Amino acid sequence: MTSDAENSLSKAISEIKSILQERLTTARPVLEQHGKDESFHTPSRYPDAVAYVRSTEEVSQVVSICSKYKIPVIPFGAGSSLEGHLMAVNGGISVDLNEMKSIISVNDEDMDTTVQPGVTREELSQHLRHSGLFFPVDPGAEASLGGMVATKASGTNAVRYGTMAENTLSLTVVLANGKIIKTGTRSRKSAAGYDLTRLFVGSEGTLGIVTEITLRLYGLPEGLSAAFCQFDQIGDAVNTVIETMQLGIPVARIELLDDLQIKAINGYSKTDFPEKNSLFLEFHGTPDSTKENACQVGELVEHNNGSDFQWASNEEERNKLWAARHSAGYAAKSLRPGCEMWPTDVCVPISKLADCIVETKQDLKDSFLIAPIVGHVGDGNFHLVLLINPEDPREIEEAERINDRLIERALSMEGTCTGEHGIGLGKMSALKKELGADCIELMRSIKLAVDPDNIMNPGKIFYG
Repeated sequence: MTSDAENSLSKAISEIKSILQERLTTARPVLEQHGKDESFHTPSRYPDAVAYVRSTEEVSQVVSICSKYKIPVIPFGAGSSLEGHLMAVNGGISVDLNEMKSIISVNDEDMDTTVQPGVTREELSQHLRHSGLFFPVDPGAEASLGGMVATKASGTNAVRYGTMAENTLSLTVVLANGKIIKTGTRSRKSAAGYDLTRLFVGSEGTLGIVTEITLRLYGLPEGLSAAFCQFDQIGDAVNTVIETMQLGIPVARIELLDDLQIKAINGYSKTDFPEKNSLFLEFHGTPDSTKENACQVGELVEHNNGSDFQWASNEEERNKLWAARHSAGYAAKSLRPGCEMWPTDVCVPISKLADCIVETKQDLKDSFLIAPIVGHVGDGNFHLVLLINPEDPREIEEAERINDRLIERALSMEGTCTGEHGIGLGKMSALKKELGADCIELMRSIKLAVDPDNIMNPGKIFYG
């Protein structure tokens, strides 16, 4: 860092300190915590300071100071992202939003809510538990809603209820110059100009910092049932999913876990599932409709050589089933103690899903690495959790090879390099392969129009 840059940083930190007082820190352990997410990516450096903010106005003040001195700004939520989104590649100020935890309003009649970005999905669920309403987007991790907006999160319920893109009505955003904008209203649709809300959903903190979020809510279903079934061949499991979706059977969740992932879950969660390729399912509706839908899927399972349904007939059993599913990442890691996870994901058209997964399983069979497969397969999205020793160049090279083959396979099937993890640092080259140079240049033009000094989470999504 040059002396001019050091001087600018020192002035910025001093001015932010005068506003936040003890809520601005340069303590090394805090910097390290805020410079790393749950991915395998190793930080090249850490942020220079962490600012704990409590309001939109404080965020605006901090960003305005950083804009004046051209200091990078990296928004920080729960720290659970998976592609290096939080890394301060150029140093700068990490803006921690975890103290912005207000649930500002819940509008029962309109079925929407407005929250601050530090509220987690579980905290919102707890707040809504007696209202008869729920928020469906469930990525598994105890993620903050601000981070879920930034990465366009989805998860187990997306096959029925959609992703954050479909469930975000409006945002309050602090731009790179410190200005505060509101991108929309509480109405369920609008034809008023460019869709700025969805411009910021999935922008990974590169265009601004989200400080308020208005979300769609849904009525709790009258009937809810869950089940799982198992298959000797993973292709049979995937074909069951494909046929379920093609017939329009309204499943709320349909999750694939391969035999290795089931083994990991049994060891980690102390369950006793047979170690076979498995589907976890959930049905929402009336008691009669959920029973009818389950019977339809049961016929498909039988046709595709699967086992009979095993029902999770009460709330405790359902919660145990989905808790096991949500622990899949940590369960996978327990297969190889001391390793790091390299989680990756792709999404393909549903008709291509079986081929994509079967070919990926063959890659893994031919490799010395182990990697369980899990997937939100109802919408063609699945995850690979590569378990590696990050100190072993041979293992890094092999993980890169498998990941590259997975992405190339998905792109050749007219899919995408990521269904929900996002781009961050890890998939920038894959994004260029997927969209091409002209699309990347258009994204860069939008970025520079909104953030001409490139201070908002620089170095992510595309180069520069």
